[in-house]
Amino acid sequence: MSLQDYLNQNPIIAILRGIRLEDVPWVADILIEAGICIIEIPLNSPQPFQSIQSLVTHAGNYALVGAGTVTSLEECHQLIASGGQLMVAPNCNPEIIKQAKQQGLIVLPGVATPTEAFQAIHAGADALKIFPINTLGGCAVLKAWSGVLPQNTLLIPVGGVDSSNIKQYLNAGAHGVGLSSSLYQPGMSPHALKENTHQLLAAL
Repeated sequence: MSLQDYLNQNPIIAILRGIRLEDVPWVADILIEAGICIIEIPLNSPQPFQSIQSLVTHAGNYALVGAGTVTSLEECHQLIASGGQLMVAPNCNPEIIKQAKQQGLIVLPGVATPTEAFQAIHAGADALKIFPINTLGGCAVLKAWSGVLPQNTLLIPVGGVDSSNIKQYLNAGAHGVGLSSSLYQPGMSPHALKENTHQLLAAL
């Protein structure tokens, strides 16, 4: 399936920053049960590639699994070796975007300006991670960019998105949203994660 297909099922991208390897199975179970089907583990987490491999084994039949904070081609190779399909970057590097696409990855680079947005599109990005949306102007940025970018461009705001504003971003033109600390925090209990998913889905 394409990134658009997964977003059509559920627009939330779960960012499991800091997750421990042993917590991957139960966290995945809760997210999948809630209908969240795009999950990324940032590479500045403990044992990220082992955790990605565990996530693929545990939830790969139900979710698009990938890595966040990817900044090199070597990390792309390790992501593929771990079984992940989604590459999320904090920045826009056209060469890495092109190489990652050639390797068959779904690529979601970070952009903060229209110039970076067009560079990423021309390099073959599947979607644009507008980051950090909370310091770039929020919904106003989405509306402004939507007026100049190609009509089929998928926009994913990340940074400060939570249950209080998730619906506003989607109404302003976002095709999905990346959620980190408002959804998952290292060391949280299963009950707390269930509460967060419930609040976010209710806000949708």
